[in-house]
Amino acid sequence: MDGTDSRLADRTVFPDPVYKETVLRPLFDGAKAHHVEGFRAIDRAHLVMLLETGILDATQAASIARALDAIDREVDPSSLVYTGEVEDFFFLIERELKARLGPDLAGRLHTARSRNDIDHTLFKLALKTHIDTLLAKAHALLDALVDKAEREQATLIVAYTHGQPAQPSTLGHYLSAAIEVLIRDMERIEAARNIVDLSPMGAAAITTSGFPIDRARVAELLGFAAPLRNSYSCIAAADYITATYSAIELMFLHLGRVIQDLQFWTAFEVGQIYVPNAFVQISSIMPQKRNPVPVEHMRHLASQTMGRARTVLDVMHNTPFTDMNDSEGETQAMGYEAFASAARVLDLLAAFVAAIQVDPTRVADNIRRSCITITELADTLVRSEGLSFRQAHEIAATVAKTVVAAGGGLAKEGYGPFVAAFRHATGRGATLSREDYEKIVSPEHFVAVRGRYGGPAPEPMADALDAYRQRSAAFAADAGARARAESAAAAQLAERFKALLEAR
Repeated sequence: MDGTDSRLADRTVFPDPVYKETVLRPLFDGAKAHHVEGFRAIDRAHLVMLLETGILDATQAASIARALDAIDREVDPSSLVYTGEVEDFFFLIERELKARLGPDLAGRLHTARSRNDIDHTLFKLALKTHIDTLLAKAHALLDALVDKAEREQATLIVAYTHGQPAQPSTLGHYLSAAIEVLIRDMERIEAARNIVDLSPMGAAAITTSGFPIDRARVAELLGFAAPLRNSYSCIAAADYITATYSAIELMFLHLGRVIQDLQFWTAFEVGQIYVPNAFVQISSIMPQKRNPVPVEHMRHLASQTMGRARTVLDVMHNTPFTDMNDSEGETQAMGYEAFASAARVLDLLAAFVAAIQVDPTRVADNIRRSCITITELADTLVRSEGLSFRQAHEIAATVAKTVVAAGGGLAKEGYGPFVAAFRHATGRGATLSREDYEKIVSPEHFVAVRGRYGGPAPEPMADALDAYRQRSAAFAADAGARARAESAAAAQLAERFKALLEAR
């Protein structure tokens, strides 16, 4: 060391070529791909606010507006190649402004703002668009599930627990369970969107500004519900990111479980659902194979979506509570891939669910061989014979074991074993006739008597379907209200900016 100040001896020039290629170019390309319209809207809304608050006068604002308009007409972002002459897309626009207006007037547009609040506003504008598309596709899936549940509310299926036949139910009742989870997932995404829908503009670098800015006005012009109150939170919290991707992760974790059931139900040994030819691929060597591979694609795409969302959360883990690049351009772009795969799952699942059919012959045979209506026999013995449930359960278990061992079914081969088991357990004869017994162990009766709230019987199913329709209508109304509000905001911003262009 010769004691020379390294800062004085530094003759390097920004950017270092490796830094340019590994960081700056990808960020610039990401801005081109995802945020051009956001930049334009922010510049215009901020300019209108600067005029309305008197920070800029009418002549200054009009000149800047005309320059921004000229840049929009003359500069094609898609054709731009990053050269390193400017740091990023923001500074490219500022350079273009300076070329048209000179450094003094051009620099006035940046009064009372920072790349910090601009960046998070850009990301929120983009996220809102992605979230709205996701919610629209989820809503289409919701309606497809409700339609299918309504059509199939009396269609018998085998309900499984621990991978084994458990009780008879209906496809409508099963799908209703998936519907309720999807509704809750959509509500979580809407809650995340409400966090996204708060404008960071006006926070500037950290602490707002000494200029008399109007943060609410910029939020209004950009279509946000309101400004985010705390300025430090605007540039540091980033919980709009974690809230969004947490909700996406949960949605596709949950959908993946239903998709896995569909895979299981299509297995040759189960055969509970028939997949139409339009969703079946054949084997290249085994002519008998009907492979429902769309289910596999839905499963792995749901897992990819979940994994991509989880990755965004992992990037955010253990980062400082301050403005930082970890939450910005490349992380945002990586998150958009989760939305892309999510859309594919939602579209395919909606089409697939609408197309599949229950195979009633296979369902009836599986019910017969598995004796899964036996629970209702035990319940009936409690109600009609005055037995305790434990004693009734033991009688029913004996009947089921006897029938299964003989390879028969409860309805036809079970009455004799029932009479014997009942007499052995109680020392008396049962009052149930064969006709009564056969009705009790039928799957139709099993479903029909389960008329409690949330059950598969017709009355609670009708109530449930009505509730799902109402919730779907509420989702649609909320989406419509958001779209109208943002359309009105865009129209107002366009009108105010046009007035600036036409000012003399």
